[in-house]
Amino acid sequence: MRRFLVLLIATVIGSAAVPFTATAQNWPTRPIRAITTTSPGGISDVFMRALGDKLRERLGHPIVVENRPGGMQNIGARACQDSTPDGYTICIINADPMIYNQFLIKDMPFDPVHGLAPITKLFDLIHVMVVNADLKVKTVDELIALSKAKPGTLSYLTPGAPMVLYMETLKRERGADWVRVPFKGGGEAVNAILSGFTPIGLFGEGNVIGQIRAGTMTPLVMLNNIHSPNFPQVPTLKETGYNGPPSRGWYGLFAPAGTPRPIVDRLAKEVAAIVAEPDFAQRQLKDRSLVGATNTPDAFAAEIVEDRKVAEQVVKAAGMGPEE
Repeated sequence: MRRFLVLLIATVIGSAAVPFTATAQNWPTRPIRAITTTSPGGISDVFMRALGDKLRERLGHPIVVENRPGGMQNIGARACQDSTPDGYTICIINADPMIYNQFLIKDMPFDPVHGLAPITKLFDLIHVMVVNADLKVKTVDELIALSKAKPGTLSYLTPGAPMVLYMETLKRERGADWVRVPFKGGGEAVNAILSGFTPIGLFGEGNVIGQIRAGTMTPLVMLNNIHSPNFPQVPTLKETGYNGPPSRGWYGLFAPAGTPRPIVDRLAKEVAAIVAEPDFAQRQLKDRSLVGATNTPDAFAAEIVEDRKVAEQVVKAAGMGPEE
C-alpha cells in the first residue's frame, strides 16, 4: 500500500510538470504583449518597437507594444504585474517605479519588490542639465550667479529624485535661488524650457539632443558621471566638484512574477544578442544617447536591490516623500 501511494504521488507530480516543461520548450506560440510605461514616441516606446522587430525574427511571433503611461509610470507597471505570468506579457520599465516610487508614494498601486520578475537591464540613460540658451550661461557656476542676480525668477523641472537632491544641495550650500516645478512629461518639459517659462531642465539627453544641436538649449553638466559621446566637452558632476549621488536612470525588461524561468532566461539571452549587434547598438542606443547595459536576470535583480538602498537615502535627503 505504501509503495502504491509513493508511485501515485510521483505520477501526479510528473504529470503536473509536463505542461510546464512543454510550455517552456514550445514558447512562444502566439504574439507577445510588451507594455511600456510611457506615451507613444518616447524613448522606451521607440526602443521597444525596434527591439520587438528583432525579437520577432528570433522568436517567430510579433511583439505587440501597448502604451500605459501615467501615474509616475506605476499604471503600466501594475498592468504588467497583474497579467498572467505565462510568458506572453513583458514590460519595459525605468528605474523610477522600480527603485524610487516606493519611497515617494504612501500607497503604491503595485509591488515593485515582488510583483515583477527582472529579465535584463537594457540601457542606462545619459542625464544632462540644460538651460534655455537665452539665459546666456555656459556653466553651473554661471547659472548660480545668475540666480543670485535675479532672485525669484528661475525655476527648474526634473523627474528624478537624485537630480532634485543635486539642485537643492546647490541651493543650500551655494546660495542658488531657484524653485522646483512639477514635471508633467517629456514633451511638456521641453516646451517649458524652450518657452523660457521654466528655463532649467534635468533629464535624459535623448529628449533634448536636437535642441542642443540647434543651439536653443545649452548643456551644463552630465548628471550620471557618464561623458556623452555627442557632447564630450560637457563636464560630469564629479568634474564640477559635486560629490553627492549621481543620477541612476535606466530602463529594463520585466515580466509578471511567476513567469517560467526558462522563458525569462531565453528572453535575456535573445535581447543581449540583439543589443550586441553593431547596427542595432548604433541606431537604437548611441544615436539616442543611451548606453547598452544588458545583464542576466540574477545580476539585474541584485543591482535593483542595491539601487533601492541608495534610492531610500536619496529621497530622504531630498525631502521628497512619501506622498499620497
